Amino acid sequence: MRIYRYRVGKADYYGELVDGTLLRRCVRLSADRFELKHAGPEEPLAEVELLPPVKPSKIVCVGRNYADHAKEMGNAPVEERPLIFLKPPSCLIPSGGTIVRPAGCERVDYEGEIALVIGRECRQVSEAEAFDCLLGITAFNDVTERTWQKGDGQWTRGKGCDTFGPCGAFIDTTAAEALRAGGEERTPLEVTTRLNGEQVQHGSIADLTFGLAFLISYLSRYMTLCAGDIIATGTPAGVGPLSAGDTVTVELSNGVELVNSVKDA
Repeated sequence: MRIYRYRVGKADYYGELVDGTLLRRCVRLSADRFELKHAGPEEPLAEVELLPPVKPSKIVCVGRNYADHAKEMGNAPVEERPLIFLKPPSCLIPSGGTIVRPAGCERVDYEGEIALVIGRECRQVSEAEAFDCLLGITAFNDVTERTWQKGDGQWTRGKGCDTFGPCGAFIDTTAAEALRAGGEERTPLEVTTRLNGEQVQHGSIADLTFGLAFLISYLSRYMTLCAGDIIATGTPAGVGPLSAGDTVTVELSNGVELVNSVKDA
């Protein structure tokens, strides 16, 4: 299933893609589980306003989870435990939205990532239980003002600006089903970032220092993961600056594609 979130008029809906062109409108049944029920008409995908595919209570991000990215940034790989930080939900924009380089910025970087979307409220889950809590997979771009990130000593401003969280275009639930059935070793999942059509990043979940099931379990030890929460699993090597007029695309091997333009404030 491909789940989109979209707006018609002043109302927001979830929708399941059918026949490649139509969204079958759905309603969410409860707050603690991401369960959808078909309700209402079908709308052409090309005629609705796409939104970020989910409204999370939080966006949990993993830093330096690819050793080659840690190396390119002049950092030692993280080995003992994941490096965790948060981005505010207010940073989210959908596929097709515009990344805005804020006034006074010096270097704004793209960071293409594989993102997990949590399907039910969970806490203190084991790795064996982790994928039972997973709704699906989507694409994420952890946009970062690099000078602010380094200069502030903490990452809130550098990573939390409005428009610094492109996400979508949809949630792929079949990838979660594959992970539950075969685990990470038997579920190839790759991310590729393109800047103005040229490939600049490529990575696979096989390259992660901390795997997907471990991350869900680890995070659930310390915070309740709510239905709809996003876990951005880290970016591979090849990060670089964005300029006004650029187009950045994050593609996942399961068919998810996230495309955003860039402008100055």
